[in-house]
Amino acid sequence: MLSVLSYGRLVARAVIGGLSQTDSRDYSLVSASFGFGKDFRKGILKKGMCYGDDACFIARHRSADVLGVADGVGGWRDYGVDPSQFSGTLMRTCERMVKEGRFVPSNPVGILTTSYYELLQNKVPLLGSSTACIVVLDRQSHRLHTANLGDSGFLVVRGGEVVHRSDEQQHYFNTPFQLSIAPPEAEGSVLSDSPEAADSSSFDVQLGDIILTATDGLFDNMPDYMILQELKKLKVPNIREQHFPLSTFLSSSGTNTNCVLFQNTNYESIQQTAKSIAEQAHVLAYDPNYMSPFAQFACDNGLNVRGEIYSF
Repeated sequence: MLSVLSYGRLVARAVIGGLSQTDSRDYSLVSASFGFGKDFRKGILKKGMCYGDDACFIARHRSADVLGVADGVGGWRDYGVDPSQFSGTLMRTCERMVKEGRFVPSNPVGILTTSYYELLQNKVPLLGSSTACIVVLDRQSHRLHTANLGDSGFLVVRGGEVVHRSDEQQHYFNTPFQLSIAPPEAEGSVLSDSPEAADSSSFDVQLGDIILTATDGLFDNMPDYMILQELKKLKVPNIREQHFPLSTFLSSSGTNTNCVLFQNTNYESIQQTAKSIAEQAHVLAYDPNYMSPFAQFACDNGLNVRGEIYSF
């Protein structure tokens, strides 16, 4: 088990030009991380924010805050390749792009595309595949811009209900869209999608919204109603009493959960909720009698399985 914590502050800035004055509110983030690797060895954290085959990042730039999650394809392990290397490197590259300002907030697909093509040109050979989800909060426009490739994704919860969600991209059952780098002799035989194929969306966020991003390790094991039950436990101040905008971001990468929140939110409550969601998803994944969303989907495709241990 490992927790990673970083602090930021909420900044109010006045801009004076001519005879007019505007008061703009910029958001800064406070983040916490809690997770377990697939083998459940006390949440071993690899280089960067990686748990098991999954990876994530949280990055800040003057114009936006960006979250990303990626799920390394475990099948590469059969060929002696560590699946976490690809997902971890992809997320670290995306993070660097954001910190260097090499992105446009309204174009998260561009972050994914630029990062992926940089991996293709890497002099050090890197093999593997990964799904990916990028979420960008434009701090000035208060709009959320998303890009999702494969079966990772996001939910936007408002007033206890899901008001926005990503569309899962599958070629066929249990075969999500994915970015890949294969050895030259295997090119053409390894499934690989273009980053431009990522599904994208943009919409306004409101005070008190909860934006949850996750890999299939969460969504395949916990249906919406279970996630909503956990999110209801969050202890946040009365929105109407807040002078500054308040939103909460929660990201779960497999059994890894990262919370990103604005100041004036109860940090301990957010961390506990993240921990609870991650642990519940993990327990359900290994319950042989539990009919998970993944198991139900498998049955719909003629397979008789329970739980969803395959996605971890």
